[in-house]
Amino acid sequence: MRRDAADPLDRQRFPIDEWALVETELDARGQGTAETLFAVGNGYLGLRGNVDEARHGHVFGTYVNGFHETWPIRHAEEAFGFARVGQTIIDAPDAKIIRLYVDDEPFVLADADLTAYSRRLDFQRGVLERECEWRMPSGKRIHIRTSRLVSFTERHLALLEYEVTPLDDASIIISSQLMNRQDLRDDLHAKPEQEGFDPRKAEIVEGRVLEPKAQHDREPRAILGYRAVNSGMTIAVGIEHAIESVDEVSCVSHVEEDLAKHVFRIEAKAGNRIRLTKWASYHTARHVPVRELVDRTKRTLDRAKRLGVDAVKTAQREWLDEFWARSDVEVEGQAAVQQAVRWNLFALAQASARTDGGGIAAKGVSGSGYGGHYFWDTEVYVMPFLTYTSPGVARNALRFREGMLDAARDRAAEMNQLGALYPWRTINGQESSAYYAASTAQYHIDADIVHALMQYVEATGDAELLARGAIDILVETARMWEDLGFWRTNGSPVFHIHGVTGPDEYTTVVNDNLYTNVMARANLRAAARAVERLREEDPAAHERMVSRVGVTPQEVAEWIRVADGMHIPFDDELRVHPQDAQFLEREVWDLANTPAEHRPLLLHFHPLVIYRFQVLKQADVVLALLLQGQHFTPEEKRRDFEYYDALTTGDSTLSAVVQSIIAAEVGYRELALEYHLDALYVDLANLHGNTPDGVHVASTGGIWLAYAAGFGGMRDHDGEISFDPRLPEGWDGVTFRMTLRGTRIRVRVQQDALTVTVEDGSDAVVWVRGERVHARAGSPVTVELDGQGPLVDEDAPSTDDLEGFRRADGTLITASLPTFAHDDGS
Repeated sequence: MRRDAADPLDRQRFPIDEWALVETELDARGQGTAETLFAVGNGYLGLRGNVDEARHGHVFGTYVNGFHETWPIRHAEEAFGFARVGQTIIDAPDAKIIRLYVDDEPFVLADADLTAYSRRLDFQRGVLERECEWRMPSGKRIHIRTSRLVSFTERHLALLEYEVTPLDDASIIISSQLMNRQDLRDDLHAKPEQEGFDPRKAEIVEGRVLEPKAQHDREPRAILGYRAVNSGMTIAVGIEHAIESVDEVSCVSHVEEDLAKHVFRIEAKAGNRIRLTKWASYHTARHVPVRELVDRTKRTLDRAKRLGVDAVKTAQREWLDEFWARSDVEVEGQAAVQQAVRWNLFALAQASARTDGGGIAAKGVSGSGYGGHYFWDTEVYVMPFLTYTSPGVARNALRFREGMLDAARDRAAEMNQLGALYPWRTINGQESSAYYAASTAQYHIDADIVHALMQYVEATGDAELLARGAIDILVETARMWEDLGFWRTNGSPVFHIHGVTGPDEYTTVVNDNLYTNVMARANLRAAARAVERLREEDPAAHERMVSRVGVTPQEVAEWIRVADGMHIPFDDELRVHPQDAQFLEREVWDLANTPAEHRPLLLHFHPLVIYRFQVLKQADVVLALLLQGQHFTPEEKRRDFEYYDALTTGDSTLSAVVQSIIAAEVGYRELALEYHLDALYVDLANLHGNTPDGVHVASTGGIWLAYAAGFGGMRDHDGEISFDPRLPEGWDGVTFRMTLRGTRIRVRVQQDALTVTVEDGSDAVVWVRGERVHARAGSPVTVELDGQGPLVDEDAPSTDDLEGFRRADGTLITASLPTFAHDDGS
């Protein structure tokens, strides 16, 4: 975990620009990270930030959300119910390629003598631009300008421009290509090798993946169509061109199964600009023939040409103007932080905006990390941002989970449970993780989905979503919890849940995981309330729901009884909530003395070694303190945070955000800011070493949470929005927006005041440190603040702090390390 510099970026290479990520120097060694940072996408289609000429890249990726291949998982030791179908995102045909030859010499950016170079990802215009000047060995100079965007308004469209201005007379060749990189193998385009063991990387699919089904060639247009061999998914990709030059242009086209080329030749005079405009369209489907997708692709290209380049760019700017109006976070007097915040928010838009009924992958459409899978991370870390700033996108994401309900029912039945059990990681709705202990056992995903669903319904007032079918999610997940757990009686009956894994993947298959029990309780209560509310407010919809799922009043009453009887463990001796029933019995891993070269632990130790210790991959109990904080006292929150923060490795990018928020709440102000900066720069500075695999989308969602829930102290419990700010010392102010039941408010937090302003809509009611605030259009309300909450004047928690405490059985807690393997064999 980085704790050494507030701004870890090389500002010679990446100068501060509050509305763009700018690169002024080319670093060929860091291209993997740069390809992720400069990726463009819209949630459906993503183009990695490869150089246009497509040479010397890390991963030449083009991704379509949900476009995947499957294969049978073969287990060395078989057992009933193991995941059977592997799924991974596959590389869509690459339309980014535009190669330049001058006097038959190729322009290779990494090797070229560049007298000028800059690249800029503009957050306001949604365009990636590059400008450079090439001095050839012959002495000729060539000015090159490129731009690239994936449209937020035209879901299936990308627009690329390539401008060449020779400053001396020259023979120019521009080769625009469309290539199936997934299957085409040669010396230049061979698939990257896996670099050692890393479970965060995507699987490599062997054999032919995309079967050629269509090739269309009608200058200046080409279309290639394919069918994935096992998943049966289909795709069509088309490119169309327009070239402008005062000098004469000749064109030669060539199309084959895995490659389409349009080669333009110009004998150019000095100073005469050549501009190539390239439209690219992507269409995919699960059950649609390729020929139909080819027709859709043609229509998209036809419409794009009718609209014209200027109209596409204008629509992009207007869409982003609206996005920033409802989503921007302003950090006063912190220019470097401001730039990083906006990069993270822009990355969120690129991962989610046009998913349009699809899921939001862990890496969005910026890379192939985690195989393009959807996890519970979306509901906990990304959905709050969408719910409060882009509720239409949030609704689409929830309908995606609703569409998976039948598959979740099937999975529950396979696991001998009633109701529904959502998969831990998936693309097509089936569980795709072969390691059940850290995956299938994470039953908490059911409660996470319900949490996101009810947070959305309360924030938007969209009861229709529940009435039209989403309430079935609540019913089936409540059934699963009631069936999964069991009662034990020693006086008052207590409900227990055994054999599950919480968010922390370093502690698996345990009894009474605190996070799981707390979230299951909330799930059960939410289901009972929703069913009763539907009965009272929309009897016809309630009747249809009963007809679909057969829920009875007795069943609803039992959910309430289970929730009220849920076991919430607490250790009176240590004054903490045990992460699970046996967690405190384990030895403490001495993180303070663990060598840096042995981290992250999951890459250096067998899971069984890790499972024997008190050590966490990611926040678990601390996450419960955030999501269900109304059920914990301030004293419990501080003690729980101190205990578990000392044990948390930071090996997961999901941790820093949550630890920052709770650190701020309980008074560790300096530590909260440190954690926030860890999360803020996790991709920009590649702090976890895997940014080349794609953006950590959950972490980007957490950045918005850090400002709203962390520094702004926002909490949403059962639809009541409250604020208890925790602004970092020395910061002038932070401003963020939230949309509540159709009204957008602007919240400005300063050291001595919080101001609520209605920006769009009529009025909104919130609470500020117990004071009711009713903000109306045209009448901002300011509440004076007496400080920024408690302040803990102590060092960050450490495993050293835990030594000497006694467990409930009287034994002393000590910190130790496993035996390290030695490279020399000794």
